[in-house]
Amino acid sequence: MSVEVLNETDFDLDVTEFAQICEYVLTSLHVSSQSECSVIFVDPDAMEQLHVKWMDLEGPTDVMSFPMDELRPGTAEHPTSAGTLGDIVICPQVAQKQALTAGHSAVEEMLLLTVHGLLHLLGYDHAEPEEERYMFALQRQLLLTFLAQRGSENPGI
Repeated sequence: MSVEVLNETDFDLDVTEFAQICEYVLTSLHVSSQSECSVIFVDPDAMEQLHVKWMDLEGPTDVMSFPMDELRPGTAEHPTSAGTLGDIVICPQVAQKQALTAGHSAVEEMLLLTVHGLLHLLGYDHAEPEEERYMFALQRQLLLTFLAQRGSENPGI
């Protein structure tokens, strides 16, 4: 699995952790190990430009996903074929504000946004109430399981 993580901001990030959560989620959803994706962290101005261009909405947002090959989750018996999932763009400054409101760390918020973005790349959506319930439950399960594994591997965390 090829996961590229780029930090184009001054925000201090452990890019390895974001690559690890991507690999964890994609493996859990039986996406081919020959697939690739990228996560890019950008400043509010760059995010606002993307938000206006692609969504016609003013102001920066927290996360945007740009799917490429329209891959979908596989099964243990039938993983997805290899391909390019696409790009996830995250704005740490927006994520940090949301984290304060939610009562957790900015890193945890950005890990959540990474999972959210990956699910969008895999075709999940939350436009309808039933879709939202399913996507957000899966998102929560994947994030909590990743954090639990990370904690057991690094007891100091």
